[in-house]
Amino acid sequence: MEEKNVSRREFLKLAGVAGAAVGLAGGLGGALAACGEAEETTTSATAQATTSSTAAPETTTSVSTGPETGRDIILGLVSPKTGPLALFAKADDWWVDYALKAVPDGVIAGDGKRHMIKIERADSQSDVMRASQVAGDLINNAKVDLMMASGSPDTANPVADQCEALGCPSIANFVPWQPFYFGRGATPDKPFKWTYAHALGLEQIVANFIAMWDQVETNKKVGFLFANDSDGQAWTNMETGLPPAVEKAGYTYFLPDLYPVGLEDYTAYISAFKKQGCEICCGTIITPDFTNFWKQAVQQGYQPKVLTIGKALLFPQTLEAIGPIAYNATVESVWHPSWPFKDSITGKTCQELAEDYMAKTGEQWTAPIGQYGKFEWAVDVFKRVSNIDDREEIVKAISSTKLETCLGPIDFTAPVQMGTRHPVPNVCTPPVGGAQWVKGEKFPFEPVLVSNALAPELTPTTKVQLMQYGA
Repeated sequence: MEEKNVSRREFLKLAGVAGAAVGLAGGLGGALAACGEAEETTTSATAQATTSSTAAPETTTSVSTGPETGRDIILGLVSPKTGPLALFAKADDWWVDYALKAVPDGVIAGDGKRHMIKIERADSQSDVMRASQVAGDLINNAKVDLMMASGSPDTANPVADQCEALGCPSIANFVPWQPFYFGRGATPDKPFKWTYAHALGLEQIVANFIAMWDQVETNKKVGFLFANDSDGQAWTNMETGLPPAVEKAGYTYFLPDLYPVGLEDYTAYISAFKKQGCEICCGTIITPDFTNFWKQAVQQGYQPKVLTIGKALLFPQTLEAIGPIAYNATVESVWHPSWPFKDSITGKTCQELAEDYMAKTGEQWTAPIGQYGKFEWAVDVFKRVSNIDDREEIVKAISSTKLETCLGPIDFTAPVQMGTRHPVPNVCTPPVGGAQWVKGEKFPFEPVLVSNALAPELTPTTKVQLMQYGA
């Protein structure tokens, strides 16, 4: 044979190069029925990935088939879809659908592979024991990679406890951080390993309550109404709760015994508030309890100048159920369309998210729209995880998050210090404002921002007005 050298360019011309496209798809998962009772649905994002090949002139032709396909990432979601806390889950169907449509091609994780995302859902039925049970089922049976929870301490705490016990990474939002952290037994020196939260602080809520009260003229006497539950116990703590903060701000308070959840007759409490001359009424209680209390209070002639109720008054449905006697009631603002934040995945503003919700549901926007922020957090975590089967790496990524979300910034890289947005190792706090429910133009009740204590990035639009009764 005659030896002959062939240049690289000639070889490529002889051999030729072809590109290929690889389709990626993920299927819908089946429903998980925890212990055969709770209704749980699985949702997944599916899509076709596309690839392209490019060849620079006079150079080697390169071939790209896109990222390799990895297994599905499974997120668990426990929320109170039914029961007295159901309004916390009011936006769940919307945000889960929105979330998965936001990542139709899945996500490229830190391993360089494309992973579709599935969400396994479970209903806590607004019950602490049930929340713990279904969380365990999702971990053990659905094999979730990361758990998500929201909906007051009654849901978030037992889910987090189960995750801590079973070694499952967990994130939560829309829960006060003091009950979530201290209420579950952690200390500043002994944090949790597996459970983290983007959680509002009682110090933020209290600052806004006082900022709202300072805007109107009253005798500065506050009547407290709290239930004997984890929220009520945290709020009435004599060292870290509402009482010392109120006294420091120049107010006096009357705190009767914590009432049993589900109480039907509030006459004793109402009579005490009237006798004490409490021109401000304040509490953080569930919707059914507040509805009973407030209707009885007005009927019995207790009409304080200011009404500030956390939790129950987060939702327009509560006020609509009560009617005109709820006009000008005040509450903490935990999410609002006017907030200056964006969805880190789609780039939509808070206003655009609210409009999307109203367009798809035909209903008034509700603050739990902001719970979508924990999905943004989960996506960001897996983008930084090189081995999605390694729970230790997942929780390490959670604890090092620095991300702007529709619920505000999350920054676990900031120093841990009380009084900041990173008060304890497992918690970062979002901004919190104060809102007043006024007679709306489009809806019967609409919340307007009236205070921004500890959150200068929020912009109040008006001042607090005194309560109206039947106007």
